[in-house]
Amino acid sequence: KEFYHRYGRQLELWFEPGKYLVSEAGLLIVKVNVVKPTPSVTFAGVDSGLNHLIRPMMYDAYHEIVNISNPTGSQKIYTVVGNICETDTLGADRKLNEVREGDLLAIKNAGAYGYSMASNYNSRFRPPEVLVWKGKTQLIRKRDTLDDLLRNQVVAEI
Repeated sequence: KEFYHRYGRQLELWFEPGKYLVSEAGLLIVKVNVVKPTPSVTFAGVDSGLNHLIRPMMYDAYHEIVNISNPTGSQKIYTVVGNICETDTLGADRKLNEVREGDLLAIKNAGAYGYSMASNYNSRFRPPEVLVWKGKTQLIRKRDTLDDLLRNQVVAEI
């Protein structure tokens, strides 16, 4: 008010709460399809990728990853990779509780910009979104279907 009276201009306070308020509220849950040891690294391949969470590939964003299927297993080093044919690394050289095929991994801090930056790259479905509130789950966005992918395609008459 003092500024307004002195300069004749009303001030407004604006802030963008996306990352700050909701990042930690979101998890991307992925399923391990393959564990592939090599002489130098052990890969944990998952059923998601940069099309669902592009931040690690786009600008090397760090997202903590935890094995929620085996929380007490012995810790080993893994590189968690997605299912897109490009270099699709969600987390390199991560100390995780032993990862087995079929395990579920939680990629943390995926609440801000995860879904809004998701795509149908390589004709992959976008994931569903589930809200957990007071211990109860509710589907708030359905997984894409083949019909969703084909909806706007037009057959050209040649």
